Amino acid sequence: MTFKGRTVLAFILLAMFASSIMTLTIVNPSMLAAVGKGGGAAPSGGSLTSKDLSKISTTYQLIENKFLNQVDHDKVVNGAINGMLATLDDPFTVYMDQNEAKQFDESITSSFQGIGAEVSSEDGKVTIVAPIKGSPAEKAGLHAKDVIVSVNGEKLDGLTLNQAIMKIRGPKGTQAKLEILRSGTQEPIQMIVVRDDIDVETVYAEMLQGNIGKIEIRQFSTNTAKRFKEELTSLEAKGMKGLIIDVRNDPGGLLQAVVDIVEPFVPKGKPIVKIEDRQGKQEDTPSQGAGKNYPVAVLMNKGSASASEILAGALHDSAGSKLVGETSFGKGTVQVPFEKEMGDGSNIKMTVYKWLTPSGTWIHKKGISPDIAVDQPDYFKVAPLTKKATLKPDTTGDDIKNLQIMLSGLGLNPDRTDGYFSEKTAQAVKAFQRQQNIPVTGEVDTDTANRLEKAILNEIKDPKNDLQLKAAVQYVQSVIK
Repeated sequence: MTFKGRTVLAFILLAMFASSIMTLTIVNPSMLAAVGKGGGAAPSGGSLTSKDLSKISTTYQLIENKFLNQVDHDKVVNGAINGMLATLDDPFTVYMDQNEAKQFDESITSSFQGIGAEVSSEDGKVTIVAPIKGSPAEKAGLHAKDVIVSVNGEKLDGLTLNQAIMKIRGPKGTQAKLEILRSGTQEPIQMIVVRDDIDVETVYAEMLQGNIGKIEIRQFSTNTAKRFKEELTSLEAKGMKGLIIDVRNDPGGLLQAVVDIVEPFVPKGKPIVKIEDRQGKQEDTPSQGAGKNYPVAVLMNKGSASASEILAGALHDSAGSKLVGETSFGKGTVQVPFEKEMGDGSNIKMTVYKWLTPSGTWIHKKGISPDIAVDQPDYFKVAPLTKKATLKPDTTGDDIKNLQIMLSGLGLNPDRTDGYFSEKTAQAVKAFQRQQNIPVTGEVDTDTANRLEKAILNEIKDPKNDLQLKAAVQYVQSVIK
């Protein structure tokens, strides 16, 4: 069975939260169920032999009848499925039981409750791809590449990715006490994230000074392309002269959504994306669009993954757009759900294809480099303070280094950022405490730490401090006709 162009794209989805309502049947179901005869090695088609099935059945019977403790049937069966998928060594191929599959459907088709972060499994560790913009995870200071070690005291070691996700998610208003490992810090960071409703509104638009439009895409969901078209039409009607598309910390989503968004910008016949199967056969998705007569820049960072990278690659290679910011995440594989084949509400989301940029580049684990590289100020990536103890002068540590970065970001000169609590650092703390009308001690207790984090978050949210956005605006201004 073969699939051409849009037939494939219409049913493929990307990213860990992808919906399981769309199913692409690549192999005839009867082939999946076929059993080899004769009990020997599996035939070239890879079907299970009667000997294979006998071993699996015998193992289950031994567990059920001989194991010391009573076992749960579903838990054992699900464990067997997870075990098979684990041998693939692919963090994006996962099994979801009925409950997990239902919650994943909700995460891309309706609002849900949780912390609002896309996660994957890297080397067996639950790793943040990106916090969703505006989510509790972003507000708490979680970053791409953070590793979640535990949730409310429960270690995540040994859990499947979906089991870990179920522990991270929870009802609105409840706390997720996370233990985080972050590059550059030696000790785990303790963070409290208050779960909330995660809105599936994915597109936000505004007109910047100089008639430069800005459309932010937070993830590629079922309604994203429609909303993008509405906002783009509105901006164009207002006399937009150039456009910035912001996919920073956008972890991805549906492939069809990104194709629909990109197509109007790419001239007819030029490729939007290339799909490659296991035999190495490639197929282009040619655009049916007309292109645009205004400049476009794409804002991206290391939290821009999957569908976001398809957008960046397509606009760069086939529409001449400039990429601004940081090298992207680097997810170059495509997953397809097999809920229909499972038949009981559970789902397997399996990596089936590679995707390549129009120029033929596979960006997996490498990302896409920007044309205009711009790092944000250090305080944009600062770790929250652990609050394990009051920070005092003449001490050292990662907490103090992060404190000094925050103070510098607030314009309070601590004199150094090497993690030594100097007299100058104490003076900067006192200056902050005076601004906040709290006891002026020069020491950082929990109250001072919380206020510092809130103040630095306000600085991060202020567009005037967004160096990447400024660079994108400058580029668009420079080429507006």
